[in-house]
Amino acid sequence: MFGMSHETFLLLDAVVTVIGLIVLITKFKFHPFIALTIAAAFLGLTSGMPTGTIIKAFQDGFGGVLGFVGIILALGTMLGKMMAESGGADQIAQTLIRAFGKDKVQWAMMFAAFLVGIPLFFEIGFVLLIPLVFIVARRTGVSIIKIGIPLLAGLSAVHGLVPPHPGPLLAIGVFGADIGKTILYGLIVALPTAIIAGPIFGTFIAKHIPGHPNQELVDQLARETSAAELPSFSITLVTVLSPVFLMLLKTFADVALPDGNLFRAWMDMIGHPISALLLALLLSLYTFGYKQGIGSSQMLKWLDASLAPTAAIILIIGAGGGFKQMLVTSGVGDVIGHMAVSAQISPILLAWLVAAVIRIATGSATVATITGAGIVVPVVGMMPGVNRELLVLATGAGSLILSHVNDAGFWLVKQYFNMTVAETFKTWTAMETILSVVGLIFILLLSLVV
Repeated sequence: MFGMSHETFLLLDAVVTVIGLIVLITKFKFHPFIALTIAAAFLGLTSGMPTGTIIKAFQDGFGGVLGFVGIILALGTMLGKMMAESGGADQIAQTLIRAFGKDKVQWAMMFAAFLVGIPLFFEIGFVLLIPLVFIVARRTGVSIIKIGIPLLAGLSAVHGLVPPHPGPLLAIGVFGADIGKTILYGLIVALPTAIIAGPIFGTFIAKHIPGHPNQELVDQLARETSAAELPSFSITLVTVLSPVFLMLLKTFADVALPDGNLFRAWMDMIGHPISALLLALLLSLYTFGYKQGIGSSQMLKWLDASLAPTAAIILIIGAGGGFKQMLVTSGVGDVIGHMAVSAQISPILLAWLVAAVIRIATGSATVATITGAGIVVPVVGMMPGVNRELLVLATGAGSLILSHVNDAGFWLVKQYFNMTVAETFKTWTAMETILSVVGLIFILLLSLVV
């Protein structure tokens, strides 16, 4: 077509479609759900797919993703809501602060955010923990930037690299990776990455930008909670980490025990992400609910309220699944895969690079993960031995890079930390970029041994 080979045309078609997707989101301010749906339809039509196949491919991709991720999002969000409302997150933070002491309070904030952030969306974790930043800054006299950047790094690292967050979970489904191994590798990569981008970078940048919190926000948010009102640290930790433990136990059982083993069969069911999160949620109804004297009607209100903010995220993820399926069904994915193989580009580097470019252009880590995974997935079948779990992590790391003015998170941090745009670039944007690049380095190092 137009004097080009079919493969060249498909590649150009994909480039034009992705650029169009970016323009719709950034310039025309289309909702990502609508933009992804339009992009999928455009790609299907222009690539020569029959109209009936276009609709079916989109439906299959949409439903295939949400059949798993939608359930996980609902359960994880409800678990996070129970922890937030009961004061469990506050308990984790206060306990770590007491353990580390005032001199190393930035380390306590990073570890608190890292633990609390496992079952929570970034925005929820941020709103939940930002009062602690103000409280600790007031109690200790330590710079708000020195305390806040480690907290942001802990939340962002697990958001991009550790399931059951939606980005890594979606990429797991696309690449066909093992969730237990992804959690294990994700924790191995995320923790040192958060340390470098959090306490280490935060201590450095606070010398140049100490920060001056908005006094009105401090007065409003820095309310100190009585320890008697909070669930215990041990109970909170067991509840929050129970799904991670069950999923890791399933992976170890799969590795250590033969097929047909009764314990392995049970762990395959119990350690499945849906089962693990459901069991953790049921546990939280007792530990964060009844044990705290909270009635059934109040818990029902919390759980109902928790699901409303996830509606848009679920639709975006579903549309992303439809767009991914269009890339595969149209043959675009195969062309990109063959090019990557012939060019001998590392699939891990390719996954990081594609996600990074889309993240910078759209400002959305979720869109970057969805599109990046869809573009890179054909490489998996063409390069034997590619570690699918590391591809998930590379896509997640790429989706974190260079948050700037087209990202809602940029403005959220700017307003709460009372910074100028330039100061936000030097702190938040730099921290996100360090997370992405350092994360890639650790992923590449891990690829040498797994």
